[in-house]
Amino acid sequence: MVILRFIEEDFRVLRGPFESGRQTPGNLGFTLIISIFLQAMLYALEYFMAADSTIFPYKDNILQVHFWLTVVLVILSIIYAIPAVYKRSGKMQYLVTIIVTQNMSSIPFLIMALFLVGKEGEGMIATEGSLLRFTFIILLIGLLIFIFTFIRFNTLLRKGHYRKGSKKDELRGRFENTSYVPAAIIVGLGIVFIIQYIVRSTSIDDINMIVLIVGGITAFFVMLFILPEQLVILYCKFRFKSFNFNERGYLNK
Repeated sequence: MVILRFIEEDFRVLRGPFESGRQTPGNLGFTLIISIFLQAMLYALEYFMAADSTIFPYKDNILQVHFWLTVVLVILSIIYAIPAVYKRSGKMQYLVTIIVTQNMSSIPFLIMALFLVGKEGEGMIATEGSLLRFTFIILLIGLLIFIFTFIRFNTLLRKGHYRKGSKKDELRGRFENTSYVPAAIIVGLGIVFIIQYIVRSTSIDDINMIVLIVGGITAFFVMLFILPEQLVILYCKFRFKSFNFNERGYLNK
């Protein structure tokens, strides 16, 4: 793994959320409690609103898998919101938080968007096969976004942009702005592809429905853009003591 070559000092800036108190175990525990209700609500929307009268293939299987995933995450959210648990297992709490975040802000919106694309209606020419190809392309775009973002993150680490005391001078700002371009191009092409598919293959002519579909898939892309940093912070929590809190709630030095 590329990031194994770096030392603790290379990741210092990533301690910011912990040093500021935004991501203390207590705050993450509160977030997990809130997530219990949000995850349940999003699954209900997915089941009762988006899944109704869709021809999307394997709909029932997708709903079943996502239901049990949500149940497991709700149980884990309850467990890791208990102080006696997260004080002894902060690393696992952070891992659960990452997965729960994806299940609140990414997975359900992607599923709902795909189901809405497959809504039956007069004039629809999309088939189960074309919907599967559409889904494969969306997932491929998401994978490319993740890869480009991880490469960008690794490059910033290698240049020392996450070292303590590094300054966001003109050169760094110019690099960071241009380094977003590949991922932005991929997202832009993805949105164009989504709109073209909706116009050519479905009977959807409601602008609000199109916004829901595009917005749902874009949320999926955005969360994949955030995921590499979350995973690197999780890696730091397992590798470095200074990224963890002690049982008294203080960040280790």
